[in-house]
Amino acid sequence: MLSTPAKVLSVNVGSVREFDYGGRPAKSAIWKSPVVGRIAIRGANLAGDDQADRQAHGGPDKVVYAYAVEDARWWEGEIGRALAYGEFGENLTTEAIEVNSALIGEHWEIGTTVLEVSEPRIPCWRLGVRMNDKTFPRRFTEALRPGAYLRLVAEGHVGAGDEIRVVDRPDHDLTIRDVFRIYTRDRDEVERLLAVPRMSQSWRRWADDWLQKTSRRPTNAEPGCC
Repeated sequence: MLSTPAKVLSVNVGSVREFDYGGRPAKSAIWKSPVVGRIAIRGANLAGDDQADRQAHGGPDKVVYAYAVEDARWWEGEIGRALAYGEFGENLTTEAIEVNSALIGEHWEIGTTVLEVSEPRIPCWRLGVRMNDKTFPRRFTEALRPGAYLRLVAEGHVGAGDEIRVVDRPDHDLTIRDVFRIYTRDRDEVERLLAVPRMSQSWRRWADDWLQKTSRRPTNAEPGCC
């Protein structure tokens, strides 16, 4: 039997929205909605997409966020309701590709773009707001289904239905799920992050500082959330 080709089910974007959070004003662009047609990816964003706090949520290592429909369906069973495309704040809802098992530095060709797998999504309180469940960031962490951020290698356009082709795989075994697991529960493996050449600089700083911390030297670095 032929396997189902990996593809994009939906491309999702969203603008910054203001809302009340515990009686205080807050902003986020985590509300993403599917778009019709082909969308340009240039610079550090998709056309029509935005982030409220680009120091934490955007930048060259977080141009695109991909989440697998298979993981979304798993969550539907956990929370007891249907989930729309983009509900996790993802730009690309994917099918038939193991997003969490992608290697750091792996290249995906989608439409006329080339994207590089860069790092996992670390959930923050905004995900709890989006899911209307303040405990959801903790549940998301425990599930080890973080999804993947991707950096832009070649600008172009993407659209729903585009095939996802893995065109380059680096010579190591560190996956998106591994990085997330190491950060959230298995920090004795932190040195693995420093051995991967394409690991994001923010994650390299965090790993190096964590090793300094465990050697009783001061640190305050974190890789950034959402």
